[in-house]
Amino acid sequence: AALARPDAALAPSVTAPVLARPRPAGARGVARGGVAGIAGSAVAGGCGVAVTWVVARALGAEQAGAFFAATAAFVLGGGLAKLGTQTGLVYWPARLRATGRGQLLGACLRTALTPVLLLSVTLAVAMWLGAPAIARITAAGSPHVLGEHAAGLRMLALFMPLQAMTDALLTGTRGYRAMRPTVLYDRVLRSVLQLVLVGAAGIATVWTTVRGPKPGLAVGGAGSLPLFAFAWAAPYLPVTVLAALSLRTIYRVNRPAGPRTRRVERRRLSRDFWRFTGPRALASVAQLALQRVDVLLVAALGGLAPAAVYAVAGRFVVLIQFANQGISQSVQPRLAEALATGDRATANRLYRTATGWLVLVSWPIILLVSQFAPLYLGVFGGGYRSGAPVVVVLAGAMLVATGCGMVDMVLAMAGRTSWNLVNVLIALGVTVGLDVLLIPRLGALGAAIGLACAMVANNLLPLVQVGRVARLHPFGAGTCSAALLAVGCFGVLPRIVTALAGSGVAGLGITAGLALPSYAGGAWLLRRPLALAAFKIRRKRTV
Repeated sequence: AALARPDAALAPSVTAPVLARPRPAGARGVARGGVAGIAGSAVAGGCGVAVTWVVARALGAEQAGAFFAATAAFVLGGGLAKLGTQTGLVYWPARLRATGRGQLLGACLRTALTPVLLLSVTLAVAMWLGAPAIARITAAGSPHVLGEHAAGLRMLALFMPLQAMTDALLTGTRGYRAMRPTVLYDRVLRSVLQLVLVGAAGIATVWTTVRGPKPGLAVGGAGSLPLFAFAWAAPYLPVTVLAALSLRTIYRVNRPAGPRTRRVERRRLSRDFWRFTGPRALASVAQLALQRVDVLLVAALGGLAPAAVYAVAGRFVVLIQFANQGISQSVQPRLAEALATGDRATANRLYRTATGWLVLVSWPIILLVSQFAPLYLGVFGGGYRSGAPVVVVLAGAMLVATGCGMVDMVLAMAGRTSWNLVNVLIALGVTVGLDVLLIPRLGALGAAIGLACAMVANNLLPLVQVGRVARLHPFGAGTCSAALLAVGCFGVLPRIVTALAGSGVAGLGITAGLALPSYAGGAWLLRRPLALAAFKIRRKRTV
């Protein structure tokens, strides 16, 4: 209980049934949620890559850079509006249930969601009014796109409250261990709708270009960026409605019977909720800044075209982050409950098992993209092949980050959100400092070096802290087995193949034909340390 300090004095004694949670069921629950999360993340990541391809192909390099800069500003604003509730809305419902105070869940949801709505509307208005200034800063070297860049920013501002509320509402459903709404609505529905609408905008742009340029749709013409911005952001509307309905249904089904909560209890919960979530609010913004501010800095210091190259080259990082979220969101409520009840053994097992699964899924992608970087970038257009060094640098950092697992979330679930804030601010200072120093000299590669150093710092610092304070670490038999297997099949083997067959399409085909069966066979042989039995479907016996 000392790990989760925010309301330790308020927590009643935990009853025996809470402490007697069966371990295998937890692993199976994580496995089910992890599979759903990874499947949804695969859809979201694939759609994201496809959207990037459409934007890179349909728009010129400068317009594509403006689009990526505008969406980065949009995501940063939405991240600020969420106020760290991505953690608080999982931590507190899990803790309230684990400590027998489920009657406070309604007050917890209202405490979190109302400020998010108010702040998101305020930031949307600020983004609308400040769009011309943002456009001037991020597109100073391309004055001919300033008008539509500002128009694209204003289009995105209209949807900022929906983005913030979507994430907050879906986080609330995950606080009840419900992964299905997140997977179906955010990962699948929103991503597919974005691809369909952006694809339609791309087809309309190309069709108009073929028939002859017309204002509003032609490549480079006024209105192209607002069109693509609308197509990318519009899916947040139906997803927000569905997320709200899902949370309402889950809350009503799981609402515990009991006496009505007193005002003093609600006030105490609100105070403790924001005492815990407040540092995480700043940390979540800084975390988003780590992922997005580099695109804005490249646009401001290097130009829109290098920003497009950098955004395209780093797209695989977003794909890996989706996989990380798919697993960590399933682990998060169970880990919070284990730490809230002092069950460190279960917490350690969940952390190590989930990290092994993350390495098993993500390292093959990272290693392949790094080995075949020019081929990967050539899919988006020949002009993007110059980003191959960016891919290699970011791939190295991602190996370290995924090898540490969801350490940032583990530290937050242990109640150390202030430590989490300090770590992220240090990492943000590293990336901004190196970006300002290196982007004018190295362009997109300078931003990649800054982000890579920040990612390493942002994972190693909390890794040390989690080990010292909570005595948790991710380096179990599963993590080591998955890492060695991935390096052998997708690190060593591809180098041998490319030395003989080259790094083109033929080399990639031979590598895939040899590595995939070897990897699947190795995973089967190592199924015990990888805890793959948790994914086995248990059939009910019939009499």
